Amino acid sequence: MLSAPRKEIFNPDDMSKWLKSEAYQEYLGFILAVNEAVQGKKASSIQLNDKIVKVIGLLECLDRWIDEIPPTEQPQRFGNKSFRVWFQRLKDESSNVLKDVLPEELHYTIPEIEVYLIESVGNSTRIDYGSGHEMSFVIFLYCLFKIGFLTLDDQAAAGIVVFERYMSLVRKLQLIYRMEPAGSHGVWSLDDYQFVPFIWGSSQLIENQRLPPKSFPNQEIVECFAKDFMFLGCIKFIFKVKNGPFAEHSNQLWNISGVATWSKVNSGLIKMYKAEVLAKYPVMQHVLFGSLLPITEADLQKQ
Repeated sequence: MLSAPRKEIFNPDDMSKWLKSEAYQEYLGFILAVNEAVQGKKASSIQLNDKIVKVIGLLECLDRWIDEIPPTEQPQRFGNKSFRVWFQRLKDESSNVLKDVLPEELHYTIPEIEVYLIESVGNSTRIDYGSGHEMSFVIFLYCLFKIGFLTLDDQAAAGIVVFERYMSLVRKLQLIYRMEPAGSHGVWSLDDYQFVPFIWGSSQLIENQRLPPKSFPNQEIVECFAKDFMFLGCIKFIFKVKNGPFAEHSNQLWNISGVATWSKVNSGLIKMYKAEVLAKYPVMQHVLFGSLLPITEADLQKQ
């Protein structure tokens, strides 16, 4: 029986409920499964089936809406109010766009799944975007696997191609509507908005002899390889939106470039994600839980 996702973490004491839940085990398990599936794979090597193409088509549709809803002329620099118009369109149309993706026998899942799609693009009140919104898109992808629409064979395509298309969408939203970073750590974070593509992107580069970690602050290398490697795509976007020495505007990433191997970068980022995102109340208070991602306590004996 499906149930509409709802808020379950109301105060810091509720964090223990999340950290012991099936939801935590399943979400982290999905991150790690995709992390393994994308290891050593370039974007150009991924075969796309009809289902993956349909999910990409959904994101392309949302992207076109941005062109149809231009930013408003307004005095304040950040938080363009046209985002609210775009966001309302997504709320109004999410069910229909998902009906175009999913076969009819899975339409009954849409009331639960659409919530995560809507939550994945930012907050329409604050006009901001952060790692909690990114997490909602990862949950959206996870739900597509859990209902059986996508299968194990689709994990690499979901982690590299679909997620990259999502990144392209939210970057466009961030730039066009001047969205604020939600709870940014500034230069001490990876970047102002994202985390997961650095995890999966570093896994893509494991065993890559040509591109060691020390090479990614090099803008020429980034330009050459950004299309194939998501981590370098993230760095390319940082170069686009930030000026000055890399070590100053992206200090955490600068430190990561000093790590010897991509496998160490990858394992370090997973630890950091667990500590800085999954264990933080300011992020997790906004995450919603339903029947596909249940907050019920996990039976660790089965693990």
